[in-house]
Amino acid sequence: MMAVLTTSNHSRDIAGLKYVYPVLSRRAGGLSIGINFNINNACNWRCIYCQVPDLKAGAAPDLDFQLLEDELRFFLDDVLYGDFYRRFQVDEDKRVIKDIAISGNGESTSVRDFDKAVALIGRVATEAGVFPQSNFVLITNGSLVHRPGVQSGLKKLNEYGGEVWFKLDSATEEGRGLMNNAGRGLQASVKNLLLSARLCPTRLQTCLLDYDKRGLSLQERNAFLDLLKRLKTESCVLKGVMLYTIARPSLQPESGRLEKLPVEVLNMFAEEIRRLGVDVLVSG
Repeated sequence: MMAVLTTSNHSRDIAGLKYVYPVLSRRAGGLSIGINFNINNACNWRCIYCQVPDLKAGAAPDLDFQLLEDELRFFLDDVLYGDFYRRFQVDEDKRVIKDIAISGNGESTSVRDFDKAVALIGRVATEAGVFPQSNFVLITNGSLVHRPGVQSGLKKLNEYGGEVWFKLDSATEEGRGLMNNAGRGLQASVKNLLLSARLCPTRLQTCLLDYDKRGLSLQERNAFLDLLKRLKTESCVLKGVMLYTIARPSLQPESGRLEKLPVEVLNMFAEEIRRLGVDVLVSG
């Protein structure tokens, strides 16, 4: 029986391909074509809300570029000219390619020849007529933006009219340690954010959740707002902030301690951010 594509089903294997998978994205509002470089479920962070099974520390393996190209061409042809939407029972109002998103089971920019991979995806999608009508997105924790190869990839992403969704779940060291188990500190992340915003249009993607029924603390809210003010003083122009909360069960040890934040809390925080002149999108 064919699986039904829903906003809660983000299986990387649903289409039976190695690198390419479909998602009905809450944030994009339609079909997002995902590209997963991290087929080994390896990442340099361990976010406590992560839904990747058997997550391990590490980097993405070397890419089979020919297979990536073949899969992407095949999949785009199926969506554009085949019966993909019917087979996966996608509602009529969602039958549009909103974006192609490099977003895998780990940190995508850790792959060797990241810039070459971005260029390949951009070329294939353009030849298929998907770009520039659809968006080109890199979803990243931003931890490797200081690497020359990653910066080259961001420049190429910009050439195809794409954008970076840069993870920033907390603007405190305590919050980052709790949420992301990141190896580098906040200042290193901010430095990479400034780099990213100069190379390619960049949005912040911020996951907010209730850990041990603590809610969203005043300390976390104020630190985030203060960081946004600081970014403005450093001439960092952001496309906006995407606030969201958990939608699917975590597969990390902390799973039982996590709950969704009420959408009312997200909306109240969003209003505080908008008062700073920053665009905000909320996904409950």
